[in-house]
Order: sequence, then C-alpha cells, then structure tokens
Amino acid sequence: MNPPLLSVRGLSKSFPIRSRGFRSRLVATVQAVDDVSFDLNAGETLGLVGESGSGKTTTVRCILRALTPSAGQVLFRPPAGGLTDLAALSESALKPLRPHLQMVFQDPFSSLNPRMTVAEIVGEPLVVHGLAKGAELQARVDDILKKVGLKPGHRARYPHAFSGGQRQRIGIARALIMRPSLVVADEAVSALDVSVQAQILNLLKDLQAEFKLTYLLVAHNLDVVRHFCDRVAVMYAGRIVELAPTAQLFESPRHPYTKALLAAVPWPDPDRPMKLEVAGEPADPSRLPGGCAFHPRCPDCFAPCALERPALREVTGASWTVACHLPSATQPPSVLPTHGTDRG
Repeated sequence: MNPPLLSVRGLSKSFPIRSRGFRSRLVATVQAVDDVSFDLNAGETLGLVGESGSGKTTTVRCILRALTPSAGQVLFRPPAGGLTDLAALSESALKPLRPHLQMVFQDPFSSLNPRMTVAEIVGEPLVVHGLAKGAELQARVDDILKKVGLKPGHRARYPHAFSGGQRQRIGIARALIMRPSLVVADEAVSALDVSVQAQILNLLKDLQAEFKLTYLLVAHNLDVVRHFCDRVAVMYAGRIVELAPTAQLFESPRHPYTKALLAAVPWPDPDRPMKLEVAGEPADPSRLPGGCAFHPRCPDCFAPCALERPALREVTGASWTVACHLPSATQPPSVLPTHGTDRG
C-alpha cells in the first residue's frame, strides 16, 4: 500500500479560560481536542461525526493550521516532497504547502467577501501565491468555474446575486483552483436545501475523481456521511471513540455512543418513534470525567469505565478501532448481530 497522505498523531488542542479584571488568572482549561490519531489515504473520503462540541471543527482547523495545536503531529505528504509535520512549521514555512491544503466552509455566504467579484474571489489564491496573473489568471478562473457548473459570464457578478447552491460552487472553485491534494469540507452542505445538497455532493464526487482529491468531511447528517464517505471517525468530548469503514460502522456499530448516534437518526416514517438511547448532556470539555468521558451517559457502563480511559483497540478480524472497555466491542464481526440501521 502507498503511505498515507495525512497522518495525525496525538493531536491535542486546549483553550485557557481566564478570569476578568486587571489580575486575570487561569481558572480552567477547555480540552477541545484530546490525543486524536488517524491516517487518511490518498483518494479517500473520511467523515468526522459527533455531537456539537465534540471537537470536529477544532480538529480540522488544527490540521490546516488555522489553529496551532497544543500537542501532537500533523504529518502531511505533499505530491512533490517528503513527509512534513505541519504542526511544527512556522507561518512562513507553511506558505508553500498552503496550496495543497484547502477548505470548503459551511456557510456559502459569509465565507465569500461581498465586496469582491466571483473572478476576484476565485482567483485570489493564485494571486496571493504568485502563480498566475493577467490572461492566464482569467483563463484558469474561467476553467474552474466551468468545472463546478458555473458560467464564465458569472465572473463579474457579486456573491449576493447567486443562490446558496451557486455560492457554494464558488467556494468549491476557490478551493480547487490551487489543485490541492487535501480538501476539508466543514459542514459543506448543511446550509443548503436537500435537493441542492445532492447536487453539491455529486459535484464533489465528480471533482474527486477528476482531480484525484482526498476529502476530510465534517458533518452532522449521518445520511450524507453514509453515502459519501469511505470511512467514519466518531468523536466524543474531543476524542475518537470509533473509527471504521462506513458500511461496517452503520451495519454493526461497536461503541455505545456510536449506537446512540445512529439510533437517533430520523427515519422517513411518521409512525416510527425515534430511539433516543442516551440520557444526560454532553461532557463539559473544561471538566471531563475520569475514565471514559462517555461513561456518565453510557447505558452499558461498568466499573472500569469510570476508572480508566479506554485506548483505541482493533476489532478482531476487522479493519476498525474502538475505544471501549466492553468485551463485546472488539469481538469478531461474525459474532455480533447487525444493529438494524440499514434502510435498504
């Protein structure tokens, strides 16, 4: 196998909480991301899922160095070059690597400068990095606009003149004009109508095949994740609790939190009640409980859960990992019944 495009090792990010006033002091620390590790292969799509506040967006922002990690490594392998730890680089050293790492944001309106035309928005990365100007710049902007389903004639318009789906296509064009290796999509379709979501997801799939892209998708919509991603990482309280191929995870999830997430997904049947299996509130990242952070809400909790933090362990006979003390969590797949989440 080829080496991973991205290897995240022990990634952590904390934010200090200080008291107000002249003599401010540290009163608490929010552990937003805590010892996250995973690999992402070239051409693959990995989904990050979990409740709001679970650390998904902070994780991807640390990977892109929009935030500086508190600890850990972000090992990236650009197309022409050796393995590089993005977490250890200065801003000036990061700049040559920025074209290979791009992001599509959640809100297709606030992420676009309303004072700039489409041509200026899409072409700005090329200008910043000194890669094109004049006629060449215009030609590359027109070409990428066509590839995302827009017309070159749209280049002189401003963002307010477009629909939400068209604005997201502009954001995708801005990300792809640099021909990146890795694209992070942070809730890229959550602000769009359902029919438009399908169009954008199909577009992203087509562009992935054409440009050989690798996607890291942050999402709440598990149906989107199920049909779009090759593998899924489930996060809770800043930690990955389960990482598995998509089909296996949806068929027979191992971690109690993953089971609860899947059980809460609404079915297109008004007479079928939702199964909310987990009581209580998500863990407070400034006061995480000892042991497994999920144990105060876990219906299967037993003594070791409150005492020892579970490490990610491989499931016997399968290619996924689970952070759970339950003996059944790592049994061979053939031993466990399916979870019943398949909708056909």
